[in-house]
Amino acid sequence: MCYDVQGSGDPLVLVPGFASGGWSWSWQIPELSKSYEVITFDPIGIGRSTINHDGTVSIAAIAGDIAALIDSLGLERVNVLGISFGGFVAQEFALRYTDRVDRLILASTSFGGPNHVAPAMPVLAAFVSTDGLNTPDRIRKYMTVAFTPEYVQTDGVTIDRFCRLREESEVPKEVYMQQLQAALGFDVENEIARIDLETLIVTGETDVVVPSENSRNLAAAIPGAKLKVISGTGHMAFVEKADEFNRIVAAFLEQPRNI
Repeated sequence: MCYDVQGSGDPLVLVPGFASGGWSWSWQIPELSKSYEVITFDPIGIGRSTINHDGTVSIAAIAGDIAALIDSLGLERVNVLGISFGGFVAQEFALRYTDRVDRLILASTSFGGPNHVAPAMPVLAAFVSTDGLNTPDRIRKYMTVAFTPEYVQTDGVTIDRFCRLREESEVPKEVYMQQLQAALGFDVENEIARIDLETLIVTGETDVVVPSENSRNLAAAIPGAKLKVISGTGHMAFVEKADEFNRIVAAFLEQPRNI
């Protein structure tokens, strides 16, 4: 598994979203690495990380890879931030490796299962199709769905940069489909109350990929969790309103610990 470490301070692992790699945190690394040791990685089979010909992709396996990574870095505990599919991985990691987690941040995500609030069918269809998976046209179609229409119209430079970074990070079809199957099968609703960690939930107000109601349900299910809703943005709040997103994350990590 290929990873990068930037900055110094308390360690912060950033877990990327669906079919994404460490590149997707380009809007967080420069700011958060001023105060934290920021650890990013490409999940198995994505971008620079390889996968054996008979290898399988699962949320539990990626969580296990994170545990192995922090072991290799000699770290006892880390803060964990997961976005979307990465939020599934972060929840799995927090449940399996609770003693390795300091604080937990779950962005634009859900506990899954039958009470997951699903996106509209056209949005879901954009993710299910694998036609031209790594082509610029397919990537732009898939990515722009996750941004608000207003942002697509007004900030083409950032959209182009995000799509170009995705183009440079190859996602094999079999890895894509295994991540998709893992996401559709994810369900920790009956376990999530076991998370006994200082937890922050962040969502974009108009998220059409993982509707914000999922974050509200998640915040209600995790004892003591705090919820922050970023107005005027959607699933890609961490890009569209990166400055606000980064401030929310930093403020949570910097607050005094509960005794």
